[in-house]
Amino acid sequence: MGMTNVKREPVIQDQEDPGRKPAYLETLTYVERLHRRLLDVIKDELDRTNCTEINSVQALLLFNIGDSEMTAGELRTRGHYLGSNVSYNLKKLVEAGYIHHQRSRSDRRSVRVRLTDKGRAICASIDEVYNKHCGMLVGVGDISIEELRQTNATLFKLERFWTDQIRYRL
Repeated sequence: MGMTNVKREPVIQDQEDPGRKPAYLETLTYVERLHRRLLDVIKDELDRTNCTEINSVQALLLFNIGDSEMTAGELRTRGHYLGSNVSYNLKKLVEAGYIHHQRSRSDRRSVRVRLTDKGRAICASIDEVYNKHCGMLVGVGDISIEELRQTNATLFKLERFWTDQIRYRL
């Protein structure tokens, strides 16, 4: 039995900083894990309030709509939700009475959504959780506002970097 010749790209070592790739991979892990953990926090709040009709993704969607009226496309753009997920979740939220939807008069394909009183109650509940967290960040989480600002600045740069990778095919 012969071995197949598989052409492999050469492994390029980061001569400038060999610790860069492990740090980058660790950041990717944290970004992914943090989003899942946020959904867990929201699910915990839904469980505490005996809200079983919606899931954490849908509750986060309600929070991100807030007092606005917008289209599914705007939600995708602002919230970075996947297209089918937004449509599916909006449909479920309309059926459960958390969202009003209305077709646009100018473009019948476009649907504008806004929260019902029931949706605003979930939004307020999530807002209370975030307010509670903000009050505990320093004392319990040992996270200063300056650390948050620095983290946000770094994450913004990382998002811009990834966007440029796609836009300019770097």
